[in-house]
Amino acid sequence: MSGTILIADDHPLFRQALAMAAQGARPDARIAESGNLSSALNQAIAADDLILILLDLKMPGAEGYSGVALLHAEKPGVPILVVSSAEASQAAREAVRFGAVGFIGKDSDLSAIEEAIRDALAGKRMEAPRDAAIDPVAAQIASLTPTQLKVLLGVMEGRLNKQIAYDLGISEATVKAHMTAILKKLDVHNRTQAVLAAKALGLSINHR
Repeated sequence: MSGTILIADDHPLFRQALAMAAQGARPDARIAESGNLSSALNQAIAADDLILILLDLKMPGAEGYSGVALLHAEKPGVPILVVSSAEASQAAREAVRFGAVGFIGKDSDLSAIEEAIRDALAGKRMEAPRDAAIDPVAAQIASLTPTQLKVLLGVMEGRLNKQIAYDLGISEATVKAHMTAILKKLDVHNRTQAVLAAKALGLSINHR
């Protein structure tokens, strides 16, 4: 079974380069492309045969590490390889905390990117930061469901429950129920503490 590789990046030429690297690593794979986070999420959810996500950190709807967190929440069993121009040492560390299996810089040559793709497909993971295992907040955020994560991001934007309900197409009561679950999972007592916990990890408010 060949499977689908999803490339999420807002630069068409770089998507083309990543597609070349992906096909070099896995010639039989189907390549799907997205230029923003919303499209990437929709394609990831729709693809039953998804085997890898190549993700840029900075594209419409995805700043900070919200893209990694949301895609990992939707598809926890699919490896995410971050391909970004962000500062490698810090970004790699944070990306792994939010669920990525690896990180490679956009300035890497095509053969290095192809090798990173092969490693990700083979199940290899970047070594987690030494303190990641004892970082309870990172683990707690990773335990949120996709909808809970979207509710938290809405709260981080300062949106009211009724606005979040409208955005997500759910009832205000459901938003309140999700918020209760979020507070419990993050072991905090109010929305402000939840926002501070999420921001401390670099989670971005600009998720649309």
